Parts: sequence; structure tokens; C-alpha cells
Amino acid sequence: MATVLVVEDERDIRDIVRRYLEREGYSVLTAATGAEGLRLLSDGAPDLLLLDLGLPDIDGLDVLQEATRIGVPVIALTARSSVDDRIRGLERGADDYVTKPFSPQEVVLRVAAVLGRASRTSSDQAATFGHGRLVIDTARHRAEFDSVELDLTPTEWGLLTTVAGTPGRVFSRSELVNRVRGYEFAGYERTVDSHVKNLRHKLGLDGAEVVETVLGVGYRLGLSRDQ
Repeated sequence: MATVLVVEDERDIRDIVRRYLEREGYSVLTAATGAEGLRLLSDGAPDLLLLDLGLPDIDGLDVLQEATRIGVPVIALTARSSVDDRIRGLERGADDYVTKPFSPQEVVLRVAAVLGRASRTSSDQAATFGHGRLVIDTARHRAEFDSVELDLTPTEWGLLTTVAGTPGRVFSRSELVNRVRGYEFAGYERTVDSHVKNLRHKLGLDGAEVVETVLGVGYRLGLSRDQ
């Protein structure tokens, strides 16, 4: 049973989200402040964080950054509906974004999608690319580049494994977002670009050569799979 931490200062929203998640079999922890959320992130070992960015005590982006640092996927719940606000949250490591008002059923579906991406595996054997420079071990959910383990968010992992599934094949932004998230949403093109930017940063100086841009089309893996 997965554990979801809900950090939301509005009690009515917090309670209805908790009820819907528990109805689907999730274990739910709740917090009304950022400080309590940070404590539960450390002590409660949640599998996913549902985070209101507009918290009363501390900036929700600081809580988001801590969750990302320790490897907990995050879905942001917020009234900040502009594309720029969404991009800012995604650049800080959010894996998904839901603007208020929202449907509780939609939140439950997005929780299932993010947790599914975080745990999905498709092979018992590590694949290598570029004469061993890139190693992807889906069974152990690990990736290395130039012998350095990559600390990837679930979305970054999904992007990398998708383009690595067919090296050289160009994936459009809409195709990537559907494969990684399971649906499209407003502003998805900029969202994909932000996650690719973060992924390239973690890959280092050669990041843009590993995940290549094909202008006007999308992205592809720039390394060949080793035999």
C-alpha cells in the first residue's frame, strides 16, 4: 500500500482529498503547514507528496525542493494557474501540477499515474549505450552516465527510458508527455522542455548530445545501444 502525504492548509480540501485517496486504498498522511510537511517527509517515509504551494508558514517551493532532494515524487496543488508558475514548479522538480479548483477523481488518477511511473520496470537486464557511457537498469530503477549514478525524478526517468527504448527515433513532445504521464494538458510542450533541460543538466556537459533536440519535431537519444 502506497503512502501519500497531503500538505494543504485548507482543511476542506485536505479532508476530501484524503477521503478519495483512502477510498482507493492509499495510506494518507496530512499536514496543514510546511513545517509539519517537512517533518512528515522525514519521519513518515511517504511514496508521494501532494503539495499546496501556497502554504501559510513557508514557501511551498522549499518543501518541493526538499522532497525532490530525497527522491519523493511531487504533485503540486495550487491556485497559481499561469503557465509561468507551472513551469517554475516543474523546474524545481514537481512531477505533475493540478490547479484549483480541481476534481478529486482527477487527483487520484494523477497519483496513480505518477506512482506507476516511479515503480514501472520492463527488463531484468541493464542496457548500455554509447560504448558503456550510459547505463539504464530498469529492474533496479537506476541510471548511470560516465560511471556517475543519476538522481532522476520519476518524470526525468520516464523521459530517459522512453527515448532510450528506441535510440535514434524522434519522439514528439505530445508523444513524450503521453508516454510518460498518460495524458496531455495545457502547456505540455513547455513542461517537456523544462524536464529535458533538468535531465540534461544532470547528464552534465554532454547532456544535449545524449538527449538531442530535433528542431520542429521533438527529442531523441543521441547514443546508440551497445550490442
